[in-house]
Amino acid sequence: MTIEPGLRESKKRETRQLISDRATSLFIEQGFERTTIAEIAAAARVAKKTVTNYFPRKEDLALDHHEAFTRGLARTVADREAGETPLAALARACRLALLEHSPVIGFTGTAFARMVADSPTLTARLRELHDQRENELVAALATAAPGSAGTIAPRAAAALIAGADRLLFRRIQELTLAGRTDDEITAALVPEADHIAALLAAALADCPAATARRTPPGA
Repeated sequence: MTIEPGLRESKKRETRQLISDRATSLFIEQGFERTTIAEIAAAARVAKKTVTNYFPRKEDLALDHHEAFTRGLARTVADREAGETPLAALARACRLALLEHSPVIGFTGTAFARMVADSPTLTARLRELHDQRENELVAALATAAPGSAGTIAPRAAAALIAGADRLLFRRIQELTLAGRTDDEITAALVPEADHIAALLAAALADCPAATARRTPPGA
């Protein structure tokens, strides 16, 4: 029997999600370091090789939004609206993510946040992902203002923006671990995010990599 490509892809997504869900439950219950790939495979009723085929790194079983996270800032810049600056697009996307309680920016729930905080391996992996997120942003900012490519400007702008991004991520995690609800965290952080956006706008006002407006199609 031939399986339709669409059905095959759907089945792969379901299997990947099942493995991730079972792994997360075990990580929260037992701790990340103490949980083995064999235990995850058994819980998901798949072979160990299936687990590693979907998740080559054990850390990615826990941080399964890593691709969306590392590319998030850069994608926001690349997909910004016509006439919009990178800074304006990033501020708008940040506010929306806060209102939607997006797990990509740190809304993970207390149990998950505690599991990550208690794991040296996951804490180190998060630092790597933040660095990758910043590097992706550098490339996007250089593309937004081609004249700045090869200069320090895109890196300087990305460093400031990524630093603010890290700060907000940590704030979400801190408030989550303090027992605050998602709605309470959003209420506290929206004005903080707006304040940070204003500081970045002032600091990067003369930086084309951060303030280049996207040209409307056909212009």
